[in-house]
Amino acid sequence: MAKRSGPTCRVRELRAERARWKADMERFKAESRAARRSGRPMPENPGPPPTGFALLPWLLMGLGSFSNLLQGKTEQPWIGGLGLLAFNSLYIYVTFRAFTKVTREARSTRLALALMGLVTCGLAIGYGGSWLYFFPLLGLATGAVLRGPWLGKAGLALTVLAAVVSSVRAGWDAVNVAYGTFLSTMVTAAILSLSEAVRELRSAREELARQAVEKERMRFSRDLHDLLGHTLSVIVVKSEAARRLAPRDMDAALVQVTDIESVGRQALTEIREAVTGYREGSLATELDRARSALSAARVETVVERSGPPLVPQTEALLGWVLREAVTNVVRHSDAARCEITVEGTGDLVRLTVTDDGTEGGAATPPPGVGGTGLTGLTERLAAAGGSLEAGRTPRGGFRVRAELPLQTADLADAAGRP
Repeated sequence: MAKRSGPTCRVRELRAERARWKADMERFKAESRAARRSGRPMPENPGPPPTGFALLPWLLMGLGSFSNLLQGKTEQPWIGGLGLLAFNSLYIYVTFRAFTKVTREARSTRLALALMGLVTCGLAIGYGGSWLYFFPLLGLATGAVLRGPWLGKAGLALTVLAAVVSSVRAGWDAVNVAYGTFLSTMVTAAILSLSEAVRELRSAREELARQAVEKERMRFSRDLHDLLGHTLSVIVVKSEAARRLAPRDMDAALVQVTDIESVGRQALTEIREAVTGYREGSLATELDRARSALSAARVETVVERSGPPLVPQTEALLGWVLREAVTNVVRHSDAARCEITVEGTGDLVRLTVTDDGTEGGAATPPPGVGGTGLTGLTERLAAAGGSLEAGRTPRGGFRVRAELPLQTADLADAAGRP
């Protein structure tokens, strides 16, 4: 099916612009009411979008020509009347299309502007006098339509044309006409370009604010999932261990209960840090917690670490990966052994968590939904220039492998710090 274009596209853009303006005004009214109730400063009024109505009053410059027609001072008045009607119609058509980029750059708009130039030259050469002041109006329409690198050349060319044509009919008064033409062209273009830039900046600011809120919401959701998922799994495992140990070894059961209390307190601290965005993980601490959780789940743990010291952001990212991998081993596998390896070589650090879970256990930990779990971790590491792989091993277990550069500019954002 062919794509729709032309008038349909322009109508859609105008409707979208009108809808955006209505939304801006509704938001401004709501913010104004809230500001009045709380005593805060009033928000900035976005105002209505500029339209061709702002340029209509300049047609009053043609009243002198219209007066000459009414007083019979114009030769062949029917030609002058038709010329005046054509000029005004083209002016209105061009200026009303100058405030939307699609219509402003359309071929029909440029053609109407060229016809407007021909009509202006014809009326100025034919009648002179007050008819010469259609050149500044032509400059105003040109400045409204033409933007960018061609504006200066077009403004100079139009000024020279106005000076040459006016000199034939008005002599030295052509200087005033040329100056007015150049001024109206450049000033109109500058004002409208500035107004458009301000609106685009306001729109960009609102979009950046929306993205910042969305990013913070995703960070909090992701951190909360990773923190609670791991912590609750550890509490469940240690509670089961305490229940098993209580009948035959109360002291060992009390050790597990003490660990549950410690894990709970630490979880409260980490959740507070996650809410404020200042949580910074330590890989050594996460390794100790992994040993404790796996031991409580009766999983033999082997930890090997080598390589240079890591920056805090890298440790925080690898800590998230280790938490999620260990949580999956505890919750989803029947593993008896888990190997955790941290290797630093050159400018790369690699974390590998491998278990020997059976086919019915940790074959495939459920992926995260909406930025959680292994999916969320993959996005975090990719943002920092790293990668995450998860899948079955040839021996039948499950392996999670994360690789990160030792230090990159994006580590802080990926780690979830402010």
